[in-house]
Amino acid sequence: MQQQGVRCAFSSSDSWVILSPIEQSIKRKIEAVGTPLKDWDIQINYGIKTGFNDAFIISTEKRDEILANCRTEEERERTAELIRPILRGRDIKRYGYEWAKKYLIATFPSRHYDIEQYPALKQYLLSFGKERLEQTGKTYTIHGEKIKARKKTNNKWFETQDSISYWEDFMRPKVMWKIIGCNINFCYDEKQYICNNAVDIMVGDKSRLIQFVGLMNSKLFDWYLKLTTEAEVQGGGIQLYVTTLEKTLMKLDFSDSLTNTIYQRISGLIDDKVVDDKIFDAYLLTQEERMFILNDKRVTRNRET
Repeated sequence: MQQQGVRCAFSSSDSWVILSPIEQSIKRKIEAVGTPLKDWDIQINYGIKTGFNDAFIISTEKRDEILANCRTEEERERTAELIRPILRGRDIKRYGYEWAKKYLIATFPSRHYDIEQYPALKQYLLSFGKERLEQTGKTYTIHGEKIKARKKTNNKWFETQDSISYWEDFMRPKVMWKIIGCNINFCYDEKQYICNNAVDIMVGDKSRLIQFVGLMNSKLFDWYLKLTTEAEVQGGGIQLYVTTLEKTLMKLDFSDSLTNTIYQRISGLIDDKVVDDKIFDAYLLTQEERMFILNDKRVTRNRET
């Protein structure tokens, strides 16, 4: 204990962690210039919860089948607009994503759709049984089999589980990230993807979104998140709650040079090292502190591309 002892200042009632001198130095440098994310003038929202993904998240082949069953071109156009490409948590990668050609039947309650205007879609949903899709929380016995309806809400049987009053945010440029895992990957999207409830989204000023993606995907903040996030899950991963993320201290208003560098990485024009070095520079890390981060097993373990 004498050999490994370090001095720590517990100066407030906030949560604390015992760190080595070099860890304390890096943490201080981040927090000295950081602004809580909740003060960034951004909006964070959850992905879509359907209550029954087997019915509402479909393959490209099933989408094509539903559209082929439309009786008129007008119905086909309406239905195609309603079935939107979706990203799941496993599809989100660092800076980008790999779309698995899955679609969401985006019958958000806040949009007040009339299912009678979508007969081919109605026929498909009813193939699962109306009792299974109801949002009553009831249990039915059909042909000797117990069927559990979705949880009780005020929504209709063909609608998703949550109201999704913020549906327009999915149409805007946004950041998306999976909320649980050994590495919380962040990507930037301008193609109007929808996401499931394993993913959160952020909308706001484009330059701030780009800064956020670069910071959160950097090795520095990979280390910082794992150091400061309290919700650890099995396998050494973390669960990044919105309330936790909003308290994260991050530097605002970097130079245009760094913002442009991060956007080049988003576009696949440069590699991670260029961004990492720029962020190390922005936080004035010494060479010793940079090497500490780069060699930390919490950062290098299972890091996804």
